[in-house]
Amino acid sequence: MNFDLTQYPPIVQQIAGYGVQGYELALGWLLSPAAWSQFAVLVVAYLLAVLISRQLRPALSQLIDPADVQNMFTAPRLFVLQFLPLLLPLLAYALTGIGEQVIRSIFDSGAVIAFGKRVFLFLAVRAFVRDILKDQFLRLLGRFILIPIAALYTLGLLDVVSVQLTETVIGVGNIKFSLMSIVRGLIAGSLLFWLGQWSNGQTSALIEKQQEMRPSIRQLLIKTVEFMIFGVAFLVLMNVMGINLGALAVLGGAIGVGLGFGLQKIASNFISGVILLVEGQATVGDFVELDGGESGKIVKMTARAAILETFDGRWIVVPNEDFITTRVVNYSDSGSANRYEAPFSVSYDTDINLVPPIIEAAVAKHAEVLDLPYPPDCELRGFGDNGIDFAVEFWVNGLDDGPNKFTSDVLFLIWNALKDNGIEIPYPQRVVEIKGGLPAATSE
Repeated sequence: MNFDLTQYPPIVQQIAGYGVQGYELALGWLLSPAAWSQFAVLVVAYLLAVLISRQLRPALSQLIDPADVQNMFTAPRLFVLQFLPLLLPLLAYALTGIGEQVIRSIFDSGAVIAFGKRVFLFLAVRAFVRDILKDQFLRLLGRFILIPIAALYTLGLLDVVSVQLTETVIGVGNIKFSLMSIVRGLIAGSLLFWLGQWSNGQTSALIEKQQEMRPSIRQLLIKTVEFMIFGVAFLVLMNVMGINLGALAVLGGAIGVGLGFGLQKIASNFISGVILLVEGQATVGDFVELDGGESGKIVKMTARAAILETFDGRWIVVPNEDFITTRVVNYSDSGSANRYEAPFSVSYDTDINLVPPIIEAAVAKHAEVLDLPYPPDCELRGFGDNGIDFAVEFWVNGLDDGPNKFTSDVLFLIWNALKDNGIEIPYPQRVVEIKGGLPAATSE
């Protein structure tokens, strides 16, 4: 087959050349007894693999599946069990390899059977991505990276594509790298990103189980491990892409200058966050109030800021620096006791000596009111315009807001106790003086 393609671009001529080679190869296979023998070996190997896998797979499943038995070998057995979908293509590959030795000894040729072996490997890769990979990110990489690479290998084009990518070099300033480096970087970067996320999650879960550590120390360890994991992943990625780290010195210097001038606040907040995690004066679960009026429960601490959740559901992002440079009131909502008071008044006709024991006994019945550090204490606060002012002080765990209504409950107890003992809660009273007396009534 001869075509005049001189007027077309070189890429078209190259593709046409590959097409002609493929046509001639296929024609040679169709007219060759050796090719037909190899094709027959492929068919027999595949059919034999189907028969063996149908008998072997149920037996292996029953043997490996731990069923309801839970022991130290359960996890490894479940791991092996998920690879059973590879049994058919790998059996076909192995049986084809046995037949290949026979064919080569007879015809001294094995191009068709070698192509068939690559097809079986492609089927194994496809089954691996479709049936074994469960993680969505890994499955995405398998579909768009692993399967195309396997397809190129099956068609015998992997080496050709690799050479073309390696010879195509691009540069940015003093840094030069090939397209192959970019492809390797994308593949390695994706795998390293997933591996970093997975290892960081496993390490974080392990650190969170160490309940003997302070929460702040656990958070600091988690952040430190996270930076170390992704730092190592970055260095490995640069090495895989073939980028000389020395060439990044100028860029690193520029970043350092930027941090020194334009990113002072970010650096300050980062260092402040480390100090907070080490000292543990404010940690996740504490209820804090800042000098600027922000208040809420710390639900998350990041490298740059702490996130406060208010009782009305809003989130406030507070820079870590504010916890170091301003006054912070920590109510320690993570379990420490707080004191509150409930004011009330009684009538001037009341024997005030009876009020404290009645109120203290009533408030002490509340399930959340503590006896330590102090039991409920009813105090006389003053003589008001309308009645005698009292207040009862009590201690509880947590805050008197959000899910807790301590003061409201205590006021109900006070009301009921006063009513049960016949003590009057006064109404507002005013004395009105009319100068000159009331006007005389007139009769008509």
